[in-house]
Amino acid sequence: MNEKILEAKNITKYFHDPISIQVLKEITFSILQGEFVSIIGKSGCGKSTLLYILSTMDTDYEGDLLIGNIAMRNKKEAELALIRSEKIGFVFQFHYLLNEFSVLRNVMLPGLKLAKYSEKEVEARAYQKLKILGIQDEALKKPNQLSGGQKQRVAIARSLINDPLILMADEPTGNLDKKNSEIVFSVFQELSEVFNQALLIVTHDNEFAARTHRIIEMEDGKILKDVSKK
Repeated sequence: MNEKILEAKNITKYFHDPISIQVLKEITFSILQGEFVSIIGKSGCGKSTLLYILSTMDTDYEGDLLIGNIAMRNKKEAELALIRSEKIGFVFQFHYLLNEFSVLRNVMLPGLKLAKYSEKEVEARAYQKLKILGIQDEALKKPNQLSGGQKQRVAIARSLINDPLILMADEPTGNLDKKNSEIVFSVFQELSEVFNQALLIVTHDNEFAARTHRIIEMEDGKILKDVSKK
């Protein structure tokens, strides 16, 4: 039985600027190990707001969030930062790679920061992640020598360096053409099906979402539909 990786219980969120507006309304769902889940919905429906809460970057909410069966409520920022480093991989729409470093070093950086392994071990792990993503031959290049699709694959490798419980992504194919979007989708699919990685992807791309294991559709801060195809 695949274990429960993430659980959201009645997540509710208000913005107070200057009046209070409710942007998330009692969001409840869970994600299992190996599950490939997409969140869709029109702009402004609350999906990115929800993702930032689930990734522990926003702590101003009501309800409960559990990651690996550990409650995130009332944790200090230093504790949450460690959880983000160890338990959550994050991929943004833009890759945020540093051009002064090689591809390999970019992938290593979160591992070096966590300092769970020696530099040599982190380097070996970074090569391994690049190999999984089919870009080990680019390891010594600088990011500005890569295509957009290759850069996003490096960003995915970087997000995996600390073997997170869950990989979260906000519009990871938003800046990519159809061919590179397909490559990124295939990478995510392989991570889920071969490596049993849990994935939660916020996307505007309904074609992308339609091929994931499960689609959570949001509207006006609520879950409209939660459809599993597995």
